[in-house]
Amino acid sequence: MMSRPGRQGARPRGDPGADHKPAADISGRERTSGAQVGSSPLRQGADINQGRLAMTRKETMAWAALVLGVIACAWGPTGARGQQPDVIHEPYRLDTGLVSRSISFENPTGAPGEGGKAASNLGVGRKGLPAKPIKPGETLPLCDIQGKGTIRHIWLTTESRPENLRSLVIRAWWDGQEHPSIECPVGDLFGFAHGKVMPYCSAVHSVGPTGGMNLWLPMPFAKRAKFTITNEAPSESKKAPPIFYQIDYTLGDKHADDVGRLHVLFRRENPTTLKKDFELLPERNNKGRFIGSVIGIRNLHPDQWWGEGEVKVYMDGDKEFPTICGTGSEDYVGLAWGIQQTPFFYNGCSLNQKNFVSMYRWHLPDPIAWQKQCRITIQQISWKNGLAETQDDWSCATFWYEPLPSAALPKLPDVKARTADIWKD
Repeated sequence: MMSRPGRQGARPRGDPGADHKPAADISGRERTSGAQVGSSPLRQGADINQGRLAMTRKETMAWAALVLGVIACAWGPTGARGQQPDVIHEPYRLDTGLVSRSISFENPTGAPGEGGKAASNLGVGRKGLPAKPIKPGETLPLCDIQGKGTIRHIWLTTESRPENLRSLVIRAWWDGQEHPSIECPVGDLFGFAHGKVMPYCSAVHSVGPTGGMNLWLPMPFAKRAKFTITNEAPSESKKAPPIFYQIDYTLGDKHADDVGRLHVLFRRENPTTLKKDFELLPERNNKGRFIGSVIGIRNLHPDQWWGEGEVKVYMDGDKEFPTICGTGSEDYVGLAWGIQQTPFFYNGCSLNQKNFVSMYRWHLPDPIAWQKQCRITIQQISWKNGLAETQDDWSCATFWYEPLPSAALPKLPDVKARTADIWKD
């Protein structure tokens, strides 16, 4: 958020554990790091330290209905009504033309009647192969689906060590394209930065307190969907964490010819370059729709507030100045006057502890779409006694849809760069 008269003289908004009272602006509002500002109905009862929201049954149902509505609108009929069944709003429709399938180690092909054939000490079909270990340097196939369909949901869990969640990388290829459209460390792909598991729920992710991770974005494909997971931990680690997962999908979907494929990239700059804005989305030269980002910040200057930088969206011919320009880093994720550990469905912050921040923003009800070209950045500007350029540790997992063929993703940082200086339990 940009400076204004009421913010001059504010204390740094960093570690929520700071043992002093926050300064107030001229409007009387306290600026906080780890505490709520005000007492809006959606924030009452929030357990900030754990990143959980205590909602009433009525509020929960209302939020759930809103989220389902937005996802249904985003992934509803294309072209003539009825071409793509509305499986969310019309659960009573039985003749959808869709075939339900699920892949895990218990049924790695998703074929009918092929699940649960492995044996345990209890016998065949009695929890024989729920997981597999993955050694350093090893790649496991997660799915290789043939035909036309949509991946609807992915669940995965493994060891919750931060190094593990940044060392494991998921890659996905759509319709036979040679380079992956998804290439991202597991933790960031499933909604949290720094490898730090924090329980929360958004319109795109849900994460349990012990590392049950879910991704709900629809992933259409026309001919083939291939996913792998690779353990890029150094060989000397000698740890082979277990992988449990399930991919739920449908076959027979009727996609429009120009339907976008989900793309996800991971970036990190530790530290960022002075006066060079961090790119959430490096330039793409195709039409597309930005879904949002999971953004990680490690504040390298605890005596100053890190988040005055603005998000800028350059699209369809923008050069020096963007079409869309925000007002501040915490403003972009729907918060204000500092960063508070408060997760919501489309926006919020799931971690704000020890100068580590994980925040997110989902553009589902407020789409950002472009026709030819797009580049999205966020500035690194601080506030102490005034605005100043700064350098901190920034990362992002960015999600967008783009048709095929699509350009290759930027090079993924190596495992050493991904795991350096991350969260320590």
